[in-house]
Amino acid sequence: MKEPLALGIDMGGTNTAYGFVNSRGHIVRKGSLPTTGHTGVEGFIADLKKVLDPVIEELGRENIIGAGIGAPNGNIYTGEIVFAPNMPWKGIIPMAKLVGEALGVKATLTNDANAAGIGEMMYGAARGMKDFILVTLGTGLGSGFVANGQMIYGHDGLAGELGHVIAVRDGRKCNCGRHGCLERYASATGIVITADEWLEQRTDATTLRTVTGKLTAKAIQDAAHAGDTMALELYEYTGKILGQTLADMVAITSPQAIIFFGGLANAGDMLLHPIKKHLEDNLLNIYKNKVRIMQSALPDADAAILGASALVW
Repeated sequence: MKEPLALGIDMGGTNTAYGFVNSRGHIVRKGSLPTTGHTGVEGFIADLKKVLDPVIEELGRENIIGAGIGAPNGNIYTGEIVFAPNMPWKGIIPMAKLVGEALGVKATLTNDANAAGIGEMMYGAARGMKDFILVTLGTGLGSGFVANGQMIYGHDGLAGELGHVIAVRDGRKCNCGRHGCLERYASATGIVITADEWLEQRTDATTLRTVTGKLTAKAIQDAAHAGDTMALELYEYTGKILGQTLADMVAITSPQAIIFFGGLANAGDMLLHPIKKHLEDNLLNIYKNKVRIMQSALPDADAAILGASALVW
C-alpha cells in the first residue's frame, strides 16, 4: 500500500504551484500552472482539475487524504479568498469548496503567507522558534505572524496584513483602494514602480535605461549584482521603508526573527542589510539587537506548498 499524501496548493497572483507531500515533509511530485489567463474562476478550477486529476490517479486517489490551499486574503475560518487585490478574481471566492468539489477531497484554505510561515516553522529557518514574522516579497507583500508557537489569525481569520500597513502617508495608490500601503513600495511590483519613477525624474547614468521592454524586479537585481549604482540605491530605499515599518511591528509581537521569503528576497544581503540597518535605527531600545533578519531556508515554491499541506495533517 502506498503512503498517505497531502496535496499542498500555493495560489499566487501570477502562478499557482502544487505539491503532493508525505508526512515527513517530502514533496513526491510537484508542478504549476498560471493563475491568470483562464475564463474566470470556473475556468481556473477546470484547468487545475485537468492538471491534477492524472497525477492523483497515478499516485492513487485513495492515498490523497486532503488538500491544503494557501492564497492571498485566504480565510482559514470560511475557506474563502476575500477581496484579494492581486488576484484575477474579485469579491469573495469560496475557493476551498470549489477545489474540494472539483478534486473530490476535503480542502482547507488559509492566507498564503500564513501557509509559508507554517512551512518555515515545520521545515525551515523557523524550526524551534515560537515567535517570528514571515514576510513574503512577491508580486505583493504578504506576512504571517507567529506568537507563542501559534499563527495569529484574529477573530475573523484575516489578521496579519502587513502589506497593507500604511508605510508612506498619502503615498502611492494601492490596489486595495488606499494610499501608501507597504506593498506598493516593498515588493517586486513596488521596487519596479520606484525604479520607473526615478528613471523619469533623474538623469544619472544607469544600465536600467537600456533594459528592453518593461522593467522587472529581476532586471533590477541583475543590474545591482553588476554594481549599477541606481539599482543598489533602489534596494537601499526599499530596505529603508521595510526596516522602518517592521520596527513598528516588532513593538507589537517582539519576535525572535523576521524571515524573508519570495522573489525579491532572493537579492539577499543587498536587501537584507539595509532592512537590518533601518530596523535597528528605528527600534525602541528594549528591542535593539534582539531580532534576527533571515532569509528563508526553503526553496521559493516549497515553503508555501509544505505549509499548505500541513493544514491537512
